[in-house]
Amino acid sequence: MISRAGKTESGEFRWPVRVYYEDTDAAGVVYYANYLKFLERARTEWLRAAGFEQTVLRDDYGVVFVVRALAIEYAAPAQFNDALEVSVAVNAAHGSVLDLAQRVCRDGVPLVTAAVKIACVNTQSFKPVRIPKSIVEKLAVRCA
Repeated sequence: MISRAGKTESGEFRWPVRVYYEDTDAAGVVYYANYLKFLERARTEWLRAAGFEQTVLRDDYGVVFVVRALAIEYAAPAQFNDALEVSVAVNAAHGSVLDLAQRVCRDGVPLVTAAVKIACVNTQSFKPVRIPKSIVEKLAVRCA
């Protein structure tokens, strides 16, 4: 069972998720779209763990992160009451975009893998802007 969340030695962030009945479909497995919610929650908690609440990013920095692209692969289903672990790892940073690798695992076995590109956008124009230096430093990524 997953006891706590946090950053691993490899720099990967992990967040525990329990599968609730509402997450499942008629077959009793997690409905495919609900994995996107699990991935989103893990990214939010990853930012929070780095010291950035979504509201602070919006209000103090004038930016938000939005999903620009997503490629997801489903390997095996999760079921009601499963204890899962959702991870976030930064593969690369390019100006306004972070390339993330995310996984949903049960007992260390990947059920879902996703390549996610999130873009930093201005809250007024919603146009891409360079990720603020202080955010890049706290996320401990190198921005090209």
